[in-house]
Amino acid sequence: MPQSSFPSPPGAARPTLADVAREGGVSTATADRVLNGRPGVRERTRERVVEAARRLGYIAGAEAAGPTVRLDFILPVGTNSFVRMLHDQLRLQADRRSALEVRITALEDFNPERLAETLHALGDDTDGVGLIALDHPAVREAVRDLARRGIRVVTLVSDILHVPRVAYVGIDNRQAGRLAGYVLGRLLGADASGRAPTKKVALLAGSLSYRGHQEREMGFRHVLAEEFPGLEIVGLAEMEDDRERAYREARDLLERHGDLAGIYNIGAGNAGLAQALAERALQHRVVLIGHELTDDTRRLLLDGTLDAVLDQNPRVEAREALDLLTNAVRGTRYEAHPPRLHLILRENIPEE
Repeated sequence: MPQSSFPSPPGAARPTLADVAREGGVSTATADRVLNGRPGVRERTRERVVEAARRLGYIAGAEAAGPTVRLDFILPVGTNSFVRMLHDQLRLQADRRSALEVRITALEDFNPERLAETLHALGDDTDGVGLIALDHPAVREAVRDLARRGIRVVTLVSDILHVPRVAYVGIDNRQAGRLAGYVLGRLLGADASGRAPTKKVALLAGSLSYRGHQEREMGFRHVLAEEFPGLEIVGLAEMEDDRERAYREARDLLERHGDLAGIYNIGAGNAGLAQALAERALQHRVVLIGHELTDDTRRLLLDGTLDAVLDQNPRVEAREALDLLTNAVRGTRYEAHPPRLHLILRENIPEE
């Protein structure tokens, strides 16, 4: 059974057809057609549904065969709701797979040295490791050490390069940054000619030690330079994905720039930004673009504080990480189905 330093949710019941449909990303009717051998379903969709049914134990298959696979996941702890959702999805989906043992370690002091120490300390009883990676020499060397010991590695949410990992599971963060910049520019009615008066915008990041946050910043800057020269970036601050620090950084930013027109929040802490905007009655005047559909961002979309959210589905990321590591450990072929980048506005918020 999975072990974790987070509180545990209730145990999962016996899987149903609806569970298979949700896991496979299809309707219940499509899952029913696949599992009953009826035509009218594309082959890739059929494979995905069968894989989901096997993973959940709804049908017998390769998932139940072979020895138990032991996996470790290393995640940061704190006020980042998306990471908590990812943690819960990893545990929930692992609970449904009888051939998996999953341990989830939450790091309070999530700096590169601490992460590297945790990776080096993993014993030979683990077969694979998933981590939200900080791009740092100590972390890269720790991942190389795992590979030398025969332990398979996947990176989640934020990648690191030049290491022997199985795969990266996450969105294209540079594309996400470009999309955020494009949406912000359009919502602000920015003049592409650059002749209109300049409008001020700001960037707030969780930590630029994450390659993913660096890539989002680069994509955002590039699309503004290419498409919206009338937008001036007047600030960049790191918040360490902490709500209180996000509030303080946003409050200070608004004090320095009372005419700020827009904010792109690369990381977490949207509730703190919303608090700072509300104190100055700016929550409907400053355009705010954020990441990840959580309880907080859903509420902020509905009340108009957040104008758009760029989302990556934690359920899909958990599924892919578990599947990639399990198949890598067993030496079996697996066709990946990576998460997609979704633009969510108030008018298209999906059901929970």
